[in-house]
Amino acid sequence: MLHYCLAHLAYHFSRQVPKRSRAKFEILVLFLVTVLLFPQIFVLLRPKSSRYCNQPLLINLTSFIILTFVMTGFTVLLTLMDPIPNEVKVAFHVYGVGSFAQGITTTAFTVAAPQCVNTTPELYYLSFVLSVLSVLATVFIGFLIPFWLADIFCTGMVLTQQARDGVCQKPVANYSFLWHV
Repeated sequence: MLHYCLAHLAYHFSRQVPKRSRAKFEILVLFLVTVLLFPQIFVLLRPKSSRYCNQPLLINLTSFIILTFVMTGFTVLLTLMDPIPNEVKVAFHVYGVGSFAQGITTTAFTVAAPQCVNTTPELYYLSFVLSVLSVLATVFIGFLIPFWLADIFCTGMVLTQQARDGVCQKPVANYSFLWHV
């Protein structure tokens, strides 16, 4: 869920930036993706990471890196397109389900691999950090899901931007980036 959450936040933060300044925001996003990718690729290329560990942490890290590249593509699409086609939204939410599954897998492998700290310490600690970040992102998105569903089934109940009305109007009046794609 970490990848989905990061792309989601980048989308909403980009909507706070004027359209003509979004190129600068894209450069910032690419810098942040590089910062996120660097430790993953660094640990992947370490000789110690290929040592034996009874859990497939290395394979999991590889799939995490692939999802990070896909996240980069979605982030670029979501921040540059205005309006966003429904097909892209659906693909993004399907990607969110895959990101959720990746977070659960990472957390499960990390919890089951405490002995890997002796054989592959960098890989284990990176997996631990990614697990914690995935859990935090899942809690954040899990907190927002009831509001999104309420807005779908009872349109205007949660937030109506045009009328400046709804249950959530006060909290998100100045922070509309907290809302949904």
